Amino acid sequence: MILAEWVLKARALGASDVHVQAGTPVVVRVRGELSTISEVLPAARVAEMGRELLNNEQWEQFRSRGSADLSINVAGTRCRLNLFQTIRGVALAVRLLTSSTNTLKGCNLHPDLAKLTEAQTGLVIVSGPTGCGKSTTLAALIEEVNASRAKNIITLESPIEYLYTNNRSFIRQREVPTHSPSYEQAIVDALRENPDVLVIGEMRTAEAMRLTLNAAETGHLVLATMHSSTCAEALNRMCMSFAAEIQGSIRAQIADCLVAVVCQRLEYLQDYHLRVPLCEVLMANSNAKGTIRSGAFSQLATVIQSGGEDGMWSFDRYRRWMEQKRDWVMPSRQIANPSADASIDTTPPPLPAAKAKAEAPIDISIDESADLAELARKIDEKIR
Repeated sequence: MILAEWVLKARALGASDVHVQAGTPVVVRVRGELSTISEVLPAARVAEMGRELLNNEQWEQFRSRGSADLSINVAGTRCRLNLFQTIRGVALAVRLLTSSTNTLKGCNLHPDLAKLTEAQTGLVIVSGPTGCGKSTTLAALIEEVNASRAKNIITLESPIEYLYTNNRSFIRQREVPTHSPSYEQAIVDALRENPDVLVIGEMRTAEAMRLTLNAAETGHLVLATMHSSTCAEALNRMCMSFAAEIQGSIRAQIADCLVAVVCQRLEYLQDYHLRVPLCEVLMANSNAKGTIRSGAFSQLATVIQSGGEDGMWSFDRYRRWMEQKRDWVMPSRQIANPSADASIDTTPPPLPAAKAKAEAPIDISIDESADLAELARKIDEKIR
């Protein structure tokens, strides 16, 4: 499939995303900047590609809903795809994922974040804008648990992005809507499946948030993601999703079960040519819990500034830590296995005959009594 060629090109460039649309060139995002890597695509080719990616049931759902989510391996790279309809026809947004999950160190995150997984119960929220690496940070936290503790971990995702291998923990991954019709139903079911750690890919609705809070209150460690630009905004958005008359009880529920909120952005390090997470961390100490109960979310920034001893990080303080850090982990740009695409030849092309002769060693016996003209003639004969 031609999609494999684009994914290979994108990975060689260090891109994070590939955008495909009928009537336009293929666009990749490298370090936040967009650039084209192909000619203009005809609509028929993009539509055919979309049809090949989906099975019959998925295709019917795509035609009725206008979009479809899936995660697949393309040319040896794990990819998250969204197919959608535009005014030009079918389009694809492809997120390139790492082939395996990383530790916090491998994701260039502060080692203190490992403490978030030490809680036996409660809620840990990973937030940030779209495309900032929330899923990667969540996967790193799961691997911290998997490497250090024997726990029953259930993940609810839409779609499944990273595939985990059991280490010390027992991990079961469920996809919405493949394995359950909705997040709400999946959370209800998961509570009957004896989990120690419940991972919720995204809290999208008020009902999903309510069930998540209930799970965190009933003896489970819950890791979840949501969109926001700060920790305070994440909690405020969570409360505002409910009716006004119950927001007070929701704030109390959040204060009782919250472990921490991590909000991250991606920042480009010019000296290292590397994008790394810049984080804000709110730990649920007594000061933070009281502020949440009162609904004074605007004061959480001050709580974070004064909570350094409790493991809190403001964006500014975290940036100063980044400026002092030198042992950044550089992402490996592994070129796909040639067997993944037989059309790609990784062997260097042969040298032209003349150039090959010219670069071969020349062995000439030199008579000290010979003149320069005779020596030049011998060299010319060897090259020919």
